[in-house]
Amino acid sequence: MRFDTIVIGGGLSGLVSAIECARAGQKTAVVSAGQSALHFWSGSFELLGNIDGRPVIDNPLGRLGELSEDHPYRKIGEEKLRELLGKVPGIISDAGLKCTGSLDRNHLRLTPLGFLKPAWLTLGDYVSFAADQPLPWKKVALVNIYSYLDFYPRFLEYGLKKRGVECTISNVNIPQLDTLRKSTTEMRATNMSRILTDSAVDALAAEVDKAAKGADAVIMPAILGIYSDAPVERLRNRVSVPVWFVPTTPASVPGVRCQLSLRDLFIRLGGEFLPGDTVKGGYFEKNRLRRIHTVNLGEMPLEADNFIISTGSFFGHGLIADMERIYEPVFGLDLNVTGGRTEWYRKDFYASQPYMSYGVVTDSCFRPSRKGETVENLYATGALLAGFNALKEGSGAGITLATALHAASSLT
Repeated sequence: MRFDTIVIGGGLSGLVSAIECARAGQKTAVVSAGQSALHFWSGSFELLGNIDGRPVIDNPLGRLGELSEDHPYRKIGEEKLRELLGKVPGIISDAGLKCTGSLDRNHLRLTPLGFLKPAWLTLGDYVSFAADQPLPWKKVALVNIYSYLDFYPRFLEYGLKKRGVECTISNVNIPQLDTLRKSTTEMRATNMSRILTDSAVDALAAEVDKAAKGADAVIMPAILGIYSDAPVERLRNRVSVPVWFVPTTPASVPGVRCQLSLRDLFIRLGGEFLPGDTVKGGYFEKNRLRRIHTVNLGEMPLEADNFIISTGSFFGHGLIADMERIYEPVFGLDLNVTGGRTEWYRKDFYASQPYMSYGVVTDSCFRPSRKGETVENLYATGALLAGFNALKEGSGAGITLATALHAASSLT
């Protein structure tokens, strides 16, 4: 089978680059191994939240000069970065998701442990605040589902009380969820979300409304709307005070919804989505990737004029570490890893770990090299790239989206 562009990886970066290629009229395919880091998504996209341990609120794009020269943001540059990331809200909206936020100023999102962290875009029904204003509530009802363990209202209470908000904590239940309690492993957000539709949502809303008496707002775990936000809106319309949500321990309902929504948008644009398959290698000729082979297709190759690799870092197995080396397993691309195993980490658990900045080495167009030679028609994006520490910077989603759109713009 032949395509104009083949994207390897079906997470956020791979899907966004594929969407833009398909939108431009290219015959595009995505090879997706399965669950991606989106299934752990918090409901917020970060842009640049910290520099040297200091929170960034105003003008995050104006702070790029404080990053290292090999950082992906520096390679793109502020003007191009603003242009590319300006497309993201439209893509999110086209996929049927609603987000709020600005490139010029970070807001604060509420984490499951009660902390406030800088973010760029947050789903419209998730808790977020303007950074320079007091919280808008005096009293909040923290409402959990009876026997659900992946929501931590005491942590949320502690964080909100520090900001002057009084909290009440209650558990609610509806008969429809009793079937999941036969096993503790079944009482998960994604499982509940499949049950919580139509009349089950109405029953839950009635219980939540009782628990909300006297409160200015309700904060609940994100257990609604795995396929769309219709159950979310249905519940919010049936509770007498505003209802907001906080992400839970994975698998994340907003993350699954985001991945499915982006996948469906790609397919509506004419894209070919190949799920549950893994690329096992490729054929190169004169510094160009000509075709790839996958596990499922066996000897049948997938050919394309251009390729994008968005397989992620260690978490997504885009990078592999064993006792002797760190390597990129699909094509053997060059990495920025130096030294032996004892140099990959620091003994201080809370220190910035060297391995967090390891990744594929690329030129200024994000074309990776292989045995020292740039692959002319292959682009690397997202967490696979070298030169940044997403955890310390709070920059992972921004880099993922910016490099995905940069790769697509280079091909269209």
